[in-house]
Amino acid sequence: MNIITSRAIIGEYYARLDTGNNAPWINGVSNLFSSDQESETYAWLGMSPAYREWVGGRQASGLTETSIAIKNKHFEATLEVAVRDVRRDKTSQIMVRVQDLADRSTTHWGSLLSTLIVAGESTACYDGQYYFDTDHAEGDSGTQSNHLTIDLSDLPAAVHGIVTAPSVEEMQQCILKAVAAIQGFRDDKGEPMNESASEFVVVVPTSLYLTALSAVTNATLTSGAFNILPNVPGLRISVQMNARLSSWSSQFAVFRTDGAVKGLIRQQETEGELKAKAEGSEFEFDNDAWQFGIDTWRNVGYGLWQQACLVTMVA
Repeated sequence: MNIITSRAIIGEYYARLDTGNNAPWINGVSNLFSSDQESETYAWLGMSPAYREWVGGRQASGLTETSIAIKNKHFEATLEVAVRDVRRDKTSQIMVRVQDLADRSTTHWGSLLSTLIVAGESTACYDGQYYFDTDHAEGDSGTQSNHLTIDLSDLPAAVHGIVTAPSVEEMQQCILKAVAAIQGFRDDKGEPMNESASEFVVVVPTSLYLTALSAVTNATLTSGAFNILPNVPGLRISVQMNARLSSWSSQFAVFRTDGAVKGLIRQQETEGELKAKAEGSEFEFDNDAWQFGIDTWRNVGYGLWQQACLVTMVA
């Protein structure tokens, strides 16, 4: 008879953690940075000057500097199992729960990032503006908006829907407008920032998932017209359904995923470490149970707003 031991449980936890099962969208929209102190400050330097014709000698251009600080927070999750259940477990249910505990480390990143995305309309990023805002401006960039409000009735669509259930054609056009906005953003020198961008992810609430997926994959639109979106040369767009965006019904966000610097930041001071009170412990003696607890120091923050665009559909 095989008896589950705390050592086997701990081993299962770390084996599951090593599979690196981050949801693709998490890595696509955010950079992961390690931390070794209470708070980290990320300095954003302005861009280098563009080439100009040599007229009247050199014209030096300095770098602008802005920053954002992210403070680490302490998070934990603790699993308790009765010793009798360990002894009687014939179907490896406890090991499944341990795997779930390891998976929580990944889904926790998704939870933190989703909260950050939703708060983007009312929380400042490095330039002092809300992350999703209509009046970002740096140096010679001019005023720029990464929060688009699109009136569906103004779109040249053959089939119209409503803001909470747009037609596939309307969704296609809204996605294209967001992609075009990201590709058109200019840096503080007035130069295009994302002219080489080719990979994007559309993050949508569950209610908009099927429409968004159809908009980027279907060969034809609801009207029967040819769908250009999945056939644009060099453009790759995926869709990510996010159940945590439950407060959204007529909104979605588009992120550039192929840039070196992403739209969001994941910061980690310590990885999820598993600690146990198991065989021979005072806790086992007093409670006839084992406890397995994980804790980590981490947090998230806003990176470059120019890598993201929020779309609000109105009618």
